[in-house]
Amino acid sequence: MNKDIFNNQLKTMKNYIMFEIKARQNELTPELKAKNRAPIALSMGAPVEPVPDFVKEKTMEYLNIDSLHTYSTPKGEARFLNACATYMKNRFNVEIEPKTQVCSLIGSKEGICHMIKALVNPCENDTILIPAPGYASYSQMIKSSGAVAYGIDLNEKNNFMPDLNEVLNKYKKEGHDVKKIKALIINYPNNPLGCTCTKEYLQHCVDFCNKLGILLISDNAYCDMYYEPEYKPHSALECKGAMDCCIEMYSFSKTYAMTGWRMGWACGNKDAVMMLSRMKSTVDTGIFKVLQYAGADILESPEGEKYTQEQNEKFKNKLKRFTKGLNSLGYNVKMPKATFYLWVEIPKRFKDCVEFANQLLEKSGVVIVPGTAFDERALRYCRLSVVASDNDLDTVIERMRKDGFEY
Repeated sequence: MNKDIFNNQLKTMKNYIMFEIKARQNELTPELKAKNRAPIALSMGAPVEPVPDFVKEKTMEYLNIDSLHTYSTPKGEARFLNACATYMKNRFNVEIEPKTQVCSLIGSKEGICHMIKALVNPCENDTILIPAPGYASYSQMIKSSGAVAYGIDLNEKNNFMPDLNEVLNKYKKEGHDVKKIKALIINYPNNPLGCTCTKEYLQHCVDFCNKLGILLISDNAYCDMYYEPEYKPHSALECKGAMDCCIEMYSFSKTYAMTGWRMGWACGNKDAVMMLSRMKSTVDTGIFKVLQYAGADILESPEGEKYTQEQNEKFKNKLKRFTKGLNSLGYNVKMPKATFYLWVEIPKRFKDCVEFANQLLEKSGVVIVPGTAFDERALRYCRLSVVASDNDLDTVIERMRKDGFEY
């Protein structure tokens, strides 16, 4: 078979880096176990805590209803859509019309990818603005759609909230056509940085997108994972004019540790929701109804809120414990305001983040992600997901100390 028959964009893409790292981890596991360095994964952003008992019990209950074993629809069951709207009202005081402004997702990752495909015309230099550093899949999603990703620098100098008008001026000076910009993706709280933003900044993003006539895609997967009341994340849909330009993505994966369930939703601008639903209608037939009903229950239940609060307290303690451990090794790591991620500067003696991550895995069995997965310029940083048990986190610090990974 002629390999040239495959999509040109796909041929230049790599597998998702988390799966590549997992494959390398599996390959080295026998060798690492033999030297008492069994792998400890701080790579993928996947909580290891059990799924709430409440949602498991509800799932078992709904499994006995025969009518829930038939096809759903990509847009979702009314029960689920109503629960998403209830959540938005209770959490953000945002009014959402379930029938026209909500669409179920098989995880927010799928929703973002299909929203991009619904926006761009392949190979016409259509552009999506993305955070840099940002979620590793954004740029690959855009590339696979035949569009161009343009990174917006997030750093301490701009307090991780860059002036988008300055970004636009820079974009113009570089000779790019503003008319090619289709959307801006924002992600607060941010993966991999763990930073948040103010409601005022979200309004800035909304105003910017309305001025250009482009879509604002807000990836709000970590909105319920925060550690201090003053940093409680907002929704972009709280902002004036947001319904004119914004679609926001949500996920069950981080909040309820339901990573394998592949559940989420999109809500906001009704035209964007309609186009997303139309795109999905050619690809999938929706989430298993049983899961939608159980997911609806956890969104509306006091058990869901209790679980979230308990998990946040656990992650807060883990992050404090692990940050203290890293700093005892000479690192300068700050406690994040949200998420379970640490963005760590590597020691100067290492050539780059890839060398550091490889040596840490091969010598100590500690699995992390090089910063270049999130921004090709982030050569001196790595991301650590603080999701392991307390004992494993202590073991990581002990191994780093013994194996020569002090700063």
